Amino acid sequence: MNEKLLMYKERITEFWSGQSKKQKMILLSSVIAIILLLALLLFFANRSNYVALYSNLTLQETGQIKETLDARGISSTISDNGTAIMVPEPLVDSLKVELAAEGLPRSGSIDYSFFQDQMGFGMTDNEFSVMERAAMQTELGSLIRNINGVNHANVMITLPEESVWLNSSNETSTAAVVLDLAAGYQLEPSQVQALYHLVSKSVPNLPIENIVISDQMFNDYLYDNGNHANSALSAYEQQRSIQREIERDLTRNLQQMLGTVVGRDKVLVSVSTDIDFTQENRTEALIEPVDPENMEGIAVSIERIAETYSGEGTVEGGVEGTGEGIVNYPGAMGQGPSEWERTEDRINNEVNRINRDIVESPYKIRDIGIQVMVEPPEGLDALPQDRMNDIQQILGTIVRTSISGVYAEELTQDAINEKIYVSSQPFDGKLEFEQQPIQAIPTWMYIVGGILVAVILLLLFLLVKKRKEVEEEVVEQEEIRYEVPDLPNEDQSLSATKRKQLEKMAKDKPEEFSKLLRTWLSED
Repeated sequence: MNEKLLMYKERITEFWSGQSKKQKMILLSSVIAIILLLALLLFFANRSNYVALYSNLTLQETGQIKETLDARGISSTISDNGTAIMVPEPLVDSLKVELAAEGLPRSGSIDYSFFQDQMGFGMTDNEFSVMERAAMQTELGSLIRNINGVNHANVMITLPEESVWLNSSNETSTAAVVLDLAAGYQLEPSQVQALYHLVSKSVPNLPIENIVISDQMFNDYLYDNGNHANSALSAYEQQRSIQREIERDLTRNLQQMLGTVVGRDKVLVSVSTDIDFTQENRTEALIEPVDPENMEGIAVSIERIAETYSGEGTVEGGVEGTGEGIVNYPGAMGQGPSEWERTEDRINNEVNRINRDIVESPYKIRDIGIQVMVEPPEGLDALPQDRMNDIQQILGTIVRTSISGVYAEELTQDAINEKIYVSSQPFDGKLEFEQQPIQAIPTWMYIVGGILVAVILLLLFLLVKKRKEVEEEVVEQEEIRYEVPDLPNEDQSLSATKRKQLEKMAKDKPEEFSKLLRTWLSED
């Protein structure tokens, strides 16, 4: 075998060395092209186009289907955060039929078909009630999932216990629904009302006011029945929520800033605000001069009129009037030469006419009050006065910038100081948590650990040394050579000829020579 390999190697070497450089490049390119072609064929032959077998699954359902497909040896992938499972496209239709025959996917919920399998004489009333409620929740969730944009729905129903007494008051049922909506989808008011009616009519003795519907982001969907009282209450809750959010932001910022200075647990901040929720819509029609300094507009047209007159006319004369109510009024005009002139300029000016539709923001901080209590350092009864003044100045700046501009224009420094209260006193009611002592590692564990490490290192050293000794013995055994004495030189006789043949055979064909020697030795 070795000789054949050597022969093939020599032939290939001779063939390769006999080719020109251009031929060598062509051969190499051909071999690489064939390899790439085979690789592409294998890639596209084994490539599968994966499509969705099921989507909008729960994690439990996805795990059940994945386990079944793996047991069958069918490749599959999971996508959409574990809610969809993908399989090769040619297997989709057959897998849906086969899995449906096996009852997959199993949601783990109880529907009305469950009673057919579990109904029997041994079932108690409590068991029947539990299964009935679970089946009702499952069927109601399936109905809600048919609404466009709803991926999944969890329904929790509480049914009242039936009483054997006739005069007992009838209790009502309650229901809570959590919707898993599609990304970016928002329920319309008509859909919300339909959901409330669907849940109310599906459960016995369930009024609409006992139903709560929310989505996966805990956004509540309220039932709008056109009642103005509920609308007013909803507006109040919204305004109260905005006010609490503003106060919470201011408190958190002040707590963080002052806590950095005096310590996180040494400062208490309380913020109260008065917010104006009035929304104002007004329209302004303003006329302003183009040149506000000179109060002039742009001259659009100018008309100048000049009149002069000269001629004969009457001159002043006569007797001055002395009647009642007339004092020093000249008499009649006399005749004589007269001249006069009149100049008139008529200018049409254009001004700026501005029309504004203004919608004022309804969220304006009308007033604010800040109360701060600071615990002094140990050994002091109160903070130093300069530190108190710094805190007072910081709070004053926050009050001035937080109040809306309309209400802040009339604020003076004394008015701002009245809205701030800073106190420094020890906190007697502060909770103090006992610090658990840190359990240190005992010294004897370090000693035992060091001994174990030393023993492990010693064992590793002995193992490596033993392995080296075994390898040296193997090498020495391989290097042992047996010296065969040379055959005596003889003349060109029969024995000399046989000796040469044996030498050639031992050189060219050592395996056959060894077989021949073993045959001779066995015969002897």
